[in-house]
Amino acid sequence: MADLHDAHNQWKTRALDPANQRVAPRKAHFATSSDQEIPPIALPEAAGGDERYLERLGFPGEYPYTRGIQPTMYRGRFWTMRQYAGYASAEESNRRYRFLLEKGQSGLSVAFDLPTQIGYDADDPFALGEVGRVGVSISSLEDMAALFDSIPLDKVSTSMTINAPASVLLAMYIAVAKRQGVDSTALRGTVQNDILKEYVARGTYIFPPGPSLRLITDIFSYCARSVPHWNTISVSGYHIREAGCTAVQEVAFTLANGIEYVTAALAAGLNVDEFGAQLSFFFNAHNNFLEEVAKFRAARRMWAGIMRERFGATNPKAWQLRFHTQTGGSTLTAQQPFNNVTRVTLQALAAVLGGTQSLHTNSMDEALALPTEEAVQVALRTQQIIAHESGVADAVDPLGGSYLIEALTDSIESAALAYIEQIDAFGGARRAIELGFVNREIQEAAYRYQQAVEAKESIIVGMNAFTTDEPVTIPLLRVDPAIEQRQRARLADLRGRRNAERASALLDHLKVAAQGTENLMPMLIECVEHDLTLGEICGVLRGVFGEYHPEQFF
Repeated sequence: MADLHDAHNQWKTRALDPANQRVAPRKAHFATSSDQEIPPIALPEAAGGDERYLERLGFPGEYPYTRGIQPTMYRGRFWTMRQYAGYASAEESNRRYRFLLEKGQSGLSVAFDLPTQIGYDADDPFALGEVGRVGVSISSLEDMAALFDSIPLDKVSTSMTINAPASVLLAMYIAVAKRQGVDSTALRGTVQNDILKEYVARGTYIFPPGPSLRLITDIFSYCARSVPHWNTISVSGYHIREAGCTAVQEVAFTLANGIEYVTAALAAGLNVDEFGAQLSFFFNAHNNFLEEVAKFRAARRMWAGIMRERFGATNPKAWQLRFHTQTGGSTLTAQQPFNNVTRVTLQALAAVLGGTQSLHTNSMDEALALPTEEAVQVALRTQQIIAHESGVADAVDPLGGSYLIEALTDSIESAALAYIEQIDAFGGARRAIELGFVNREIQEAAYRYQQAVEAKESIIVGMNAFTTDEPVTIPLLRVDPAIEQRQRARLADLRGRRNAERASALLDHLKVAAQGTENLMPMLIECVEHDLTLGEICGVLRGVFGEYHPEQFF
């Protein structure tokens, strides 16, 4: 190695000598968005040296899973191709789902409207003007049944982006499956169920951290017994990245939240080898291609070490970081929207090269409106072209062993672990959030990036460079405002038909159960099966648990 090291230094001296450069460097400092230095070239030492190769990388499908969680990765099966969708009513969203399945999508991903996400029915005054706008409106079991009409729930994998009221929506999904004659043990999918990132990045929280963590661990416990193939949480870095953090911070804050959830589950008496095998993660894919590939590999290796060394898990499935990826919504521009097709392609390819298990590709029009059928078909075709035409799925770990990729993987891991040590010093992710540390770090990173964009140090093609004055002329999706009145009428009809005495008694029983310590999932399933609405159930829980107010900490 000494001769190679000397030769490298000699090369660097020659290469960096201005007299030998045909053009000046574009920048004085080349680094990733997390300020990780990118060397001109990387040597085996940067990847840990030949002696550490197997220790750091291992083989695909084996600890520490740097190279992927499956031995053959996409040579055996492609990633699940999901398109996040949902708008207006359950019936309209159902038509979109069936369209996507016909076009070759292999899994469903449900977007709920804002009232649903924060536990209000469509006829609640708080829901005024927001029903069906950014997702599908779901207030009752009848809505959920209409959403999955003619879609066999034992044949598809469904991901639901829902957090604060996740237990209620999961209860509805289980009840709909029962109506279809599908046992809960046959269900496959994911419920996001990640409340900690809501406090720092997204804002669709309801309850304070304590009772929120109780609901989360209730789902862990119930699903371990009754819905064994379900991913009980999707610990989400995606929204943290959308809020402006760097790639290193995305990994660090996401895994720190995961540590908090595992700690809470252990405190609730759950078995790490059981619930740990049902955890999943959700990451963003941005434009810095090589950094994104390395980010996914670093996160996978870190989580394996955390679960085995920190929590003593012995089940290999509990070591595996299984993750869904969505391309970066915040990277899309309203200007020149066709440029977004290229951005999404690069981001999707980075996710595939990084070993994702599931992928959503954003549509080119999403900086302007909810996607049209034409735009979402292009987004889905992007995944299919990568899978079937690019050849990258033919290799298990296409970039593994690249000196630069391995150096970046090590660098991201080291920087992210340093963040986790800081968070541990605060007392864990929950306390770091309460003290404002995570918010400040994200805000400062977002500010630095915005400064770079405004100074044109970071070029956004079509926005701060290479601009045109041509107006945007692509067709946009419009949500019918009449959906709100139709949803109100549907709820009035439901309440008129149901057994009012039984509904009232169930709400009383739910209140007592929430005041105690029992697992609430069986009670919630019973409630939705007897036509209690999302808003009514969350209203009872609000009365018992209270509501989260950020000003109590910041």
